[in-house]
Amino acid sequence: MTEQDMASLDQEVQDFRGRIKKEAEQTVLKRFPRVMLELDTLLNTEQFSLKNLTKVKSDPNIPVPPPGDLIDSEANEDSAINTNHMNHSKKRKLSNFHEVTQVSGTKVLALPNGVSPCNPFISEIVSIVKPRVIQLVEDANTIKMWILFLIPRIEDGNNFGVSIQEDTLGEVRTVEQEAATYFDQVSRYYISRGKIVAKIAKYPHVEDFRRTLEEIDEKEFLSLRLVVCELRNHYATLHDMIVKNLEKIKKPRNSNTDNMY
Repeated sequence: MTEQDMASLDQEVQDFRGRIKKEAEQTVLKRFPRVMLELDTLLNTEQFSLKNLTKVKSDPNIPVPPPGDLIDSEANEDSAINTNHMNHSKKRKLSNFHEVTQVSGTKVLALPNGVSPCNPFISEIVSIVKPRVIQLVEDANTIKMWILFLIPRIEDGNNFGVSIQEDTLGEVRTVEQEAATYFDQVSRYYISRGKIVAKIAKYPHVEDFRRTLEEIDEKEFLSLRLVVCELRNHYATLHDMIVKNLEKIKKPRNSNTDNMY
């Protein structure tokens, strides 16, 4: 690589650092307060109101088979057992049938009413919350790079401003990690709900499974509302912490007389 190429590469690196610094400072000073207020407003909308938990319930679209269907199924099973096992008594055949039914449940080849849908109310809230979680992860990453670029070289003494940078950096990393865990929460909800729907399809007469589905949906609604609260709080605390110590973060060795809030 020629000297000219090295100079060009160094200039690109400097431009990258300058862009990150400018973008991060604008994000903290202008966008953080706006997003914080938007999230607070969102929490006060009817969609996120705790008074409307009844709207969270969703029909799995799996009907309960009438008792007549069970009688017919039992009769068909008895007929098959009589054909294949003529040497067994009727009592033994019925006992075997009930044994199989208790273990394996109802055979599910297709749901009678078609697809069992996701909870539309929860899915709509997920579509609102998820992009905001992604944005917080991106914002935290930008702020983290900004502070790292501002940390001066290691020297003896006059490191109070550097400690402020490191404390702020630790808080930003914590926010970034917590925001990333919110994605796992959403995926675990759909997996858990899918398993319960499968149980309802296999055991349509067990009311407990249907009630469990309602409880899972209500729990997820409360969890998503809490996520929005945490997003608002993260934006508020990061903005407050950085603004109060902005001069020390930007110029950590300018003086040694300021105190961190």
